[in-house]
Amino acid sequence: MLSIIIPVYNEIRTIEEIINKINKINFIKKEIILVDDCSTDGTISLIKNKLYKKVHKVIYHENNQGKGAAIRSAQKMITGDIVIIQDADLEYNPEDYFVLVAPILSKKFDVVYGSRVLGKSRYQSKNFTSKFRIFANHLLTIISNFINNQNLTDAHTCYKVFKGSIFRKIELHEKGFSFCPEVTTKLSNMRINIFEVPISYNGRDVKEGKKIRFKDAIEALLVLIKYKFFNQKNG
Repeated sequence: MLSIIIPVYNEIRTIEEIINKINKINFIKKEIILVDDCSTDGTISLIKNKLYKKVHKVIYHENNQGKGAAIRSAQKMITGDIVIIQDADLEYNPEDYFVLVAPILSKKFDVVYGSRVLGKSRYQSKNFTSKFRIFANHLLTIISNFINNQNLTDAHTCYKVFKGSIFRKIELHEKGFSFCPEVTTKLSNMRINIFEVPISYNGRDVKEGKKIRFKDAIEALLVLIKYKFFNQKNG
């Protein structure tokens, strides 16, 4: 079974569509775990009045804590053999699930990342802010590879897929977007190889609801250093 973790914060315009897309995937049994991180735009009402029927578990945070905290809350409730992280916007397409989980189903790999950089799925810049974000992602990936002795093209992709037993072993601490460098570094510390596959990507900008900011890139760098040199344990 595939456990799908969806952190949600103020995604009233997209949350229903992404859930509908996920429910159309039928090659594997699924459980959808929705974690609302104290939305203020009506998302909670939409979930309680309608969307709860389309998912399997819903968690509500009383305070806004961040993406990492939402994933950590869901981690306690997963029952699947495979786990995937899915953003609540429409940047990442669930139609890529098969290519993402196939390496784990074949028992060749325990962790798969969906790369926005590989093949035809290169993500495009819409403006200066988007160009800077792409540059920052590339730079952070290079630094992450150097620190963790990895060879990734997109360390900060949303689409991270884990063998369930591996994901349950990782003790997560970071609350925000630093979940990405935390989990990547801890996988390195556990000597678990990460396999990448190309995915489609429809990036959005700040006006469309993009939440990652410059300070998140600085924090990501500090988190890489923390878990590689000062806290090398899984937890």
